[in-house]
Amino acid sequence: MSKVCDITGAKVSRGSIIHRRGMAKKKGGVGRHVTKNVPRTFTPNLREHRVWIPELHKYMRIKVTARAMKTLNKNGAFATLKKAGLLSA
Repeated sequence: MSKVCDITGAKVSRGSIIHRRGMAKKKGGVGRHVTKNVPRTFTPNLREHRVWIPELHKYMRIKVTARAMKTLNKNGAFATLKKAGLLSA
């Protein structure tokens, strides 16, 4: 199952975590030191959502991010899905 939003196209991206050790100077230590960069993934906030499309009188199952849900509510299901290329009508 792919982790890609049907509307915005948001997908998993790569980044890194900076590992540090030691106690901060303001807490009485000698300072924090960077020891390693560790790779990690940033995943989109995906939801499986069942959307009612009044113009077509049917439901449609889509995988969308939380941000795309706001777009659906603002612009309407039919217009948003048509612009994303998910509807042929």
